[in-house]
Amino acid sequence: MIAIGGNISGQLQIKNGFTRNKIGEKIENWETIETLTGFLDYQAGDSKYQNYSTKVQESTHVFICDFVDLGNINAENARMIFNDKRYDVMLIDNPMELNYQLEIYLKFTGVQ
Repeated sequence: MIAIGGNISGQLQIKNGFTRNKIGEKIENWETIETLTGFLDYQAGDSKYQNYSTKVQESTHVFICDFVDLGNINAENARMIFNDKRYDVMLIDNPMELNYQLEIYLKFTGVQ
């Protein structure tokens, strides 16, 4: 198969527990598991149609990259960082289970 390649790299991170700051607030720790290269594209987040699941409707971007086995990483415990911009992972899709590409639906949440 031909590799997808890409024009941007991003770090896929998972939650790795909590620490406390000086005033006792919980701060999430994040660990980079994989650096993925692919294409990040904006998608309209205000679909008037209800054909897609809620998670896909809430996403603002989609990242397409070559297939990588991510094990038990899922939308509940993951985020991605591109150029100091933070995105929550909404859905990780392996289309038709072909193990050719991943489509990762993201929601922009701000700058690091």
